Amino acid sequence: MAKFVISRRKFLTSASLGVSGIMLSGCDAFDSQLRVGDGLRSFLEGANGLTWRAQRLLAGDSLAPEFTEADIRQPQRPNGVTAPDDDVYKGLLANNFADWRLEVSGLVEKPLSLTREQLMNMPSRTQITRHDCVEGWSCIAKWTGTPLSLVLDQAVVKPQARYVMFHCLDTIDRSLSGDIKYYGSIDLIDARHPQTILAYGLNGKPLPVENGAPLRVRVERQIGYKMPKYLTKIELVDGFATIGGGRGGYWEDNGYDWYGGI
Repeated sequence: MAKFVISRRKFLTSASLGVSGIMLSGCDAFDSQLRVGDGLRSFLEGANGLTWRAQRLLAGDSLAPEFTEADIRQPQRPNGVTAPDDDVYKGLLANNFADWRLEVSGLVEKPLSLTREQLMNMPSRTQITRHDCVEGWSCIAKWTGTPLSLVLDQAVVKPQARYVMFHCLDTIDRSLSGDIKYYGSIDLIDARHPQTILAYGLNGKPLPVENGAPLRVRVERQIGYKMPKYLTKIELVDGFATIGGGRGGYWEDNGYDWYGGI
């Protein structure tokens, strides 16, 4: 009898994409079912919690698979917004991001305001990894950036902090109250993982606009929507109640899982 073998990564990827695929197959109809207190939403949130616990149990602090340059067979496919039309972003781009700053605030002892040059002068990490998108495609690329853990250490995270919120420059949606900038979050375990970096380089060159310049997050053990682009602020928080819809990210507030581990 043939032996059936499935890796932890393939198992968790299939599980995550299975639920997300339901969402993508009928977004409007699906979102209408995801009211707070609704049975379907409660079921999916429970399943997401199970995925999170399984990932922590099975993965521990293990690394996502890394590849060789021979495995890079195409340019990194962009996802989400690819050309922000916000005036602030266009002004920063016109000056090659010389005036851009990464703000680090919230539950920290030492708030920071870092230039791109300051980040690039910190110890860096280069990794060739696979980007898995919730839409079903994947792409291998080489990323270079500053380990997020080094920035957190410099800011001195307070004990009550539990999550890292990422605030971005790109407008992902609009409402009656104004533009909605992309936002997302991870917990401190993933934030301090050695492969979680603030990337400013892609395939040996500066990060292109379509891939998130001047800075994007790489969380290699999670699906693509958990890796915000066009980063402008990192905020240490103890919960999400006052941020967006209270579920930890733009897509999460619209029905996606908070934990996108693979």
